[in-house]
Amino acid sequence: MTGHTQNEITIAAPLDLVWEVTNDLENWPQLFSEYASVEILSREGHRTTFRLTMHPDENGTVWSWVSEREPDRESLTVKARRVETGPFAHMDIHWRYEEVPAGTRMVWTQDFAMKPDAPVDDEWMTDNINRNSKVQMALIRDRIEKIAAERGATHGLHGGAARARND
Repeated sequence: MTGHTQNEITIAAPLDLVWEVTNDLENWPQLFSEYASVEILSREGHRTTFRLTMHPDENGTVWSWVSEREPDRESLTVKARRVETGPFAHMDIHWRYEEVPAGTRMVWTQDFAMKPDAPVDDEWMTDNINRNSKVQMALIRDRIEKIAAERGATHGLHGGAARARND
């Protein structure tokens, strides 16, 4: 068996702002509640290899791993995968962004499998990722919407013209 999750949220903010904030890896500890630190290991073209370290879990364990992430602004997608897989046999992540009337829809898809000797199975991890993705996406939405409000940006202000200026 393998695990598969797909979660989405709509953020009442311009696509350019959502893209900028969610792809600013160095600031992920301020964006996600679960990450204590991000260490950039290398950059090659658009691909970044980095180490994520989480805050200690309820047992005091600190989880850390290395991932690769490659954003594609043209297609409004990001492909990522764990390089140091830990308890996962593999973990592939796909982020997709889409302009919608209410702002920006962000979709996270994760495909993975747990190693046979992992402390949990695919079903448990699927449930865990689904629960946690909803929490993290809501935090991200709230933080980006706050930034948008502070900048006086609404979802309709930064359409194609702003994107053309920034490309």
